[in-house]
Amino acid sequence: MNPQNGYDIEDITVGMNAETAKTITDTDIVLFSAVSTDVNAVHLDEEYGRTTPFGGRIAHGMLSASLISAVLGNRLPGPGVIYMSQSLRFKAPVRPGDTVHAKVTVKEVIAEKCRVVLDTVCTVGDKVVIDGEAMVMVTSRRKREAAAT
Repeated sequence: MNPQNGYDIEDITVGMNAETAKTITDTDIVLFSAVSTDVNAVHLDEEYGRTTPFGGRIAHGMLSASLISAVLGNRLPGPGVIYMSQSLRFKAPVRPGDTVHAKVTVKEVIAEKCRVVLDTVCTVGDKVVIDGEAMVMVTSRRKREAAAT
């Protein structure tokens, strides 16, 4: 892995994977509400949350999903990656105090276009809370070397 460009397309193979984990705190939820402007009471008001089918406050789905972006941008493919698309299926709520594990696995490498398709999944314990698929554009060592000559 190149620390400035992450993995180049020439180094990525089907089956490669990487992950990260984060415990979602009340502060994370409040800050995400401020940044996203999503101030839905189900995220911010425990009393209101108890009146919903969730039985309490839940974190924003996109807060948990953003951990997928962290894996892609920091680990695999890493720095230099460009997000092109992401599908998401929200399967279960994440609550304050839950530790979310985000994992990406290379599903397909499209070398001629410098594209990579990855399965994406977030779990809390053994429960899948989000799954989906991402497509990213990655760097190419050959193209970088050709441009330098």
